[in-house]
Amino acid sequence: MIIQSKRVYIASSLMPAQIEIEEGKIVNVLPYGKKEADIDYGDLRIVPGFYDIHTHGYHGYDTTAGGRDGLKKWAKDLPLEGVCGFCPTTLTQSHDTLKKAVAEVAQVAKEEPEGAQILGIHFEGPYLDVKYKGAQPEEYIVKGTVEEFEEYQEACDHMIRIITMAPEHDEDFRLTKHCAENGVCVSIGHTDTDYETAVLAIANGAKGFTHTYNGMTALGHRENGAVGAAFRCHDTYAECICDGNHSTLAALNIFFREKQGYGIMITDSLMCKGYEPGSRFDFGGQEIEIYPDGSAHIATGRKQLAGSTLRVNEGLKILVEKALVPFETAIDAVSINPMRYLNMDDHKGRIKTGFDADIVVLNDDYSVKQTFCKGKKQL
Repeated sequence: MIIQSKRVYIASSLMPAQIEIEEGKIVNVLPYGKKEADIDYGDLRIVPGFYDIHTHGYHGYDTTAGGRDGLKKWAKDLPLEGVCGFCPTTLTQSHDTLKKAVAEVAQVAKEEPEGAQILGIHFEGPYLDVKYKGAQPEEYIVKGTVEEFEEYQEACDHMIRIITMAPEHDEDFRLTKHCAENGVCVSIGHTDTDYETAVLAIANGAKGFTHTYNGMTALGHRENGAVGAAFRCHDTYAECICDGNHSTLAALNIFFREKQGYGIMITDSLMCKGYEPGSRFDFGGQEIEIYPDGSAHIATGRKQLAGSTLRVNEGLKILVEKALVPFETAIDAVSINPMRYLNMDDHKGRIKTGFDADIVVLNDDYSVKQTFCKGKKQL
């Protein structure tokens, strides 16, 4: 199959080109019109497929609560927003609940369900700090150990690719070093850490930061905090929720200026994604309500932010049109950057010969015209 457009995103630029796909791979990237095309998308932008590495659920399905059919539906529907791969993300819960949850994700992943590929599991909690727990249930937050973490890994055939943890509670950085040595990305998050401890965690193997700005110590001019470490340590990856609610548009602009090549857009979407404002759901034992702006809040008490209902293509539009982030920076934040983070950038994240044919065709309003997951049309 050959597709083409006068605006194909190649090497950080838009140019006329055609893409030849065979058996799920890109086998040629040629000048526009070089061969007879099966589909000509005219002036629509063809960009690399999107990847969401921090997302809890969708349309009633929650990774931690489980449900095989819900996970399969989620994977099938994600290409509607341009997503070709994702990391189902857990929530702090009991040991048995988490063990069951990660095992189920692994079982479904082996079946290779239709739609977006399950790239691995993002294990967010229970090794967090209580002060910065956010919507994570406090009663299940514990101090992490190598032994317990390996129990989770064994339950899911080592599919945990990212772990969010508070480094100040990791004695001598034992779990950090263990994860780094075994190919798991350690992400600093839900943390009361000071700047110095965050930097030491990086020196001991931590690779990134979870939903930067949120759930961590702030950047001050005398106490630099985790946010300061995320900005100062230029070669660390950092997530950011790009819904315009968790961080202001100015903060998004600053973030992507500071994290050039290392900034990653995430949705941090919850099971309430796909439902109307006003809808309420149980999330880890807490009631969550969708607000009119699409944000998800704990419905009782302080009504704090709990997550989002963001779609990735909508986040892309917010970054470019409202936060004034350059288009190439925004595209890289949902394509090659998360793949570099997961060490999958040798076959995903670019429109390039030999890479998986994960491709998105965008309308001018950022709605998705078509998504190809490993060369297969999804819409």
